[in-house]
Amino acid sequence: MNNAWTNRWDDRYSKEEFAYGEDPNNYFREQIEKLNPGSILFPAEGEGRNAVYAAKLGWEVAAFDISAEGKNKALKLAEANNVSIDYQVGELETLDYQTEQFDAIALIYAHFPAAIKSDIHKTLATYLRKGGIIIFEAFSKKHLEYLAINDKVGGPKDIESLFSIEEIQSDFPDYEIITLEEKEIELNEGLFHNGKGSVIRFVGRKI
Repeated sequence: MNNAWTNRWDDRYSKEEFAYGEDPNNYFREQIEKLNPGSILFPAEGEGRNAVYAAKLGWEVAAFDISAEGKNKALKLAEANNVSIDYQVGELETLDYQTEQFDAIALIYAHFPAAIKSDIHKTLATYLRKGGIIIFEAFSKKHLEYLAINDKVGGPKDIESLFSIEEIQSDFPDYEIITLEEKEIELNEGLFHNGKGSVIRFVGRKI
């Protein structure tokens, strides 16, 4: 990824206030509370709100992001909540995760650059054990209609970086689909996710 992409996220996460709040994403919280704790990976985890919540539930948490500022905020949040998380900074191919290392992977608004997003999904899938769970929520291609009305809802402005049900089916083919839907939701997450938007939600179990 280029320096402009990294700099963008470092700038967003360098502020004192949490860009997307300190509370976990509602859908993630709803899904993670259904599972027995194990090991979980958070790609593109930013300031750590979801990772810290999982750690509070007793999960062994690994997370990564390209932003060092995001890691700094995440570790402060973890300390404030008396939990620990293993947080690495770097692009996925530079990190040392192992095949079938995790019981769950949480992709919560993990909008990777369009050219690499499917490859990243397919690599991440190799890190999940058989029977493991993917929890996914991110903006759908229809979200551009919502952005045109209210840019405070946030999310990518190029359709290639947004998701469709068909893309998720293609990226995660060997899964029992528990949930896969496109849905309008109301977001109230920190400074940058506020208002109605359109998302893809996916929960799948690796076969």
